[in-house]
Amino acid sequence: MKVLIAEDDQAIAEGLSYSLTSDGNITKTCKTVKEAIEAADREHFDIYLLDLTLPDGTGYEICRHIKKNRRAPVIFLTACDDEINVVQGLDMGADDYITKPFRIRELISRMKTALRHYETLPEQSEVLTIHKNITVHINTAKVYKNGTEVILTALEYKLLLVFLNNRGNVLSRNQLLDGIWDVNGNFVDDNTLSVYIKRLREKLEDNSQKPEIIKTVRGLGYKMEDDHD
Repeated sequence: MKVLIAEDDQAIAEGLSYSLTSDGNITKTCKTVKEAIEAADREHFDIYLLDLTLPDGTGYEICRHIKKNRRAPVIFLTACDDEINVVQGLDMGADDYITKPFRIRELISRMKTALRHYETLPEQSEVLTIHKNITVHINTAKVYKNGTEVILTALEYKLLLVFLNNRGNVLSRNQLLDGIWDVNGNFVDDNTLSVYIKRLREKLEDNSQKPEIIKTVRGLGYKMEDDHD
């Protein structure tokens, strides 16, 4: 895969680039927000690894630019004290984060997981329709209901993609958790899954108390109806 690394700590950047290159990847290292955005505009990258704090700004700025212009996963590289701030990045569309220092095998595993989320929906299907009045624009990660944008958090959107990719199939809670799970289990657990499903229903359904899009299959899990059934 082709990886853009935005990291101003030379030792970390060189070590990361060396490890990823040794694993068969192509890397491009940038030290500033400006360099990273210019590189992202010039070239296509499969995935972006962003330090949260850079000399001329933050990884948020790069993330926002990428999510507006590219269809690719973003992972934040962050110091432990930055973890609380990473939630802001996740809400703007980032796909994961990993704290420094990290093991390269774990990072590569999480990169592959993030990429799999983007491969589950066919690239040519730029706009998908749910229940006639809801459209999902894959390339821009935007959702509209009756022509009005529905604002979803990153995790709500990931959950929606899991349902979309399995329309007509019953999904267990474990299958849903696998689709949106943070490797450290920091953001999603079995209890909060119910909260995310409730939020999705409130935002998408005409009547969240009598859902027609995401239905509960008693004793088994949940199912998004296939419009073609």
